[in-house]
Amino acid sequence: MAPQAAKREFSRRGLLGSAVAVAAAAATGTLGGGTAFAASGGRGAAAGGRPQPTPIWREFTAAPLTHPQIPFIGRAGYRGGSALPRPRTGHGFTADVRHYGARPDNSADAAPAINRAIAAAGERGGGTVLIPEGTYRIDDIIRIGHSNVVVRGAGSGRTTLLATKSLTELIGAYGSRYGGDKSSWSWAGGLIWLCPEARWTSLTDAIKAKAWPFEGWTGNKRDEWQTLTTVAPARLGDRTITVDDARKLKRGALVLLRLADDSAHTLLEHMAGGGAGPEAYYWDDKTKLTSYVPYEWPVRITAVRGRRVTLERPLPLDVRPEWDPRLTTLAAPLTGSGVEGLTLEAVETPQSPHLLDKGYNGVAFQCAYDCWADDITVRHVDNGFGLIGASACTLRRTKVAGRGSHHPYYCREGSHDNLIEDFTIEQRTVPAPSGTQLHGINVEGLSSYNVWSRGVMEMGTFDSHRGMPFANVRTDITVNNNGRHGGDASAGPLFGARFTHWNIRVTNGRAGLMRIDGLAPYSATVGVSEVTEFDQTDVPDFTGDLHTRLEAYGTPEAVRPRNLYDAQRALGH
Repeated sequence: MAPQAAKREFSRRGLLGSAVAVAAAAATGTLGGGTAFAASGGRGAAAGGRPQPTPIWREFTAAPLTHPQIPFIGRAGYRGGSALPRPRTGHGFTADVRHYGARPDNSADAAPAINRAIAAAGERGGGTVLIPEGTYRIDDIIRIGHSNVVVRGAGSGRTTLLATKSLTELIGAYGSRYGGDKSSWSWAGGLIWLCPEARWTSLTDAIKAKAWPFEGWTGNKRDEWQTLTTVAPARLGDRTITVDDARKLKRGALVLLRLADDSAHTLLEHMAGGGAGPEAYYWDDKTKLTSYVPYEWPVRITAVRGRRVTLERPLPLDVRPEWDPRLTTLAAPLTGSGVEGLTLEAVETPQSPHLLDKGYNGVAFQCAYDCWADDITVRHVDNGFGLIGASACTLRRTKVAGRGSHHPYYCREGSHDNLIEDFTIEQRTVPAPSGTQLHGINVEGLSSYNVWSRGVMEMGTFDSHRGMPFANVRTDITVNNNGRHGGDASAGPLFGARFTHWNIRVTNGRAGLMRIDGLAPYSATVGVSEVTEFDQTDVPDFTGDLHTRLEAYGTPEAVRPRNLYDAQRALGH
């Protein structure tokens, strides 16, 4: 084998060994010493040999909320990055699905019994639904539509839901609101679906009527909202804003910050970092992209003092009068709900041709806030874990396995502030059929401030489907970069500003969407393996100086801090 080919050849054992070694070193604090660090030429180390923070990190800590290249994502995830709720016994309503008729021997459809138990918990204002060890056949969608309901299995290796039908069979064909013959089940819906009951009903009614809906917080036509108050000018990173009238606002309420673009597209330019490149970009024919604005950002209010309102998270963008800024109502959210400790396995079927998925999909979060998944494996699915108009959710210890997926993870339709950590995409168990595509960890549709942390990707890529996602972070990930990105030309740029890739170990040496200093404006590529361009190669969407940063290139083992999210959490704010 040629040396370059040998370098790129993927070894599953080598990938996992590398990831385990990195994790062990991180836990012991020894990574960066010895042979590996010496091979880096001492970059990142003081004269005494102790690893030092990379220069851009020291710069970031001086202005963490307003750094031009690195976003502040230290409050991403459930309740601002808090630990997930620990299982409690003897508190609140608890339902064992066996008491509702579910059989753990795969002998009969358990979906009606599981959904009855979920409904019973929801009717009581919340509770825990237990699915004990065993295999449960499900011939329908498992729906979590009430807040404060937790569905808990005995562990992903002990409780299995065996799904026999696709979303096309259960709901119907789902076309694209942008036309063509695509199936929207290629990027929407799940066989475990967390979505407010009323919103889920309106969505599925529209699909059955072939009135293809918008899927986010303001209804199928994006017109189901009311103004609570207008907002005075403010800056990116501010936590406290001034409003015109605070009488309809209260501590603990979830509201929507709404920013509309103007005719000169200055909001889109701002999302791209501003300056000559975005100003020269032609936005008017990017009709799919412009359908994503107004930008809608859900956030919880933590204090109201007169006209001064404090928010749970710092502002994601400037607030300017020309964007008609206001706080509005939103769909009644799903909050405080989760799914834990189980495997969802779809009946094994061949992967469908690209964009024609039938909807053997895993777990979907839609119009959900402060919700979570923990210790969940999905197998033989078209699409693994989806965030659709979802924010402030945590996906922890999740895994995509089996015959191969179109989108193992996808984040779209204005999803913000989510955390995906300790995740795995396993190597497919069967060869990919002709005409299919593999993406990876996808983000699109003006989604912002999402984090992928501590991952092992045995296949896939850091996918953007255009739609100018901005201010997202991938950190501390080992990846065999063999997937491809997608995205219609009408969806506009691959990246907006403040995209960061930090400590990324690329096992096959492919640059595409890993090293982004030549693609993403105002971005940071820090501690990425040495890579070269081959296969799908992109050109920047914006002309001129992209104002990007490249540090610790070729030496991910030397970069400090190792994990950008963990380091930002430690800063506070």
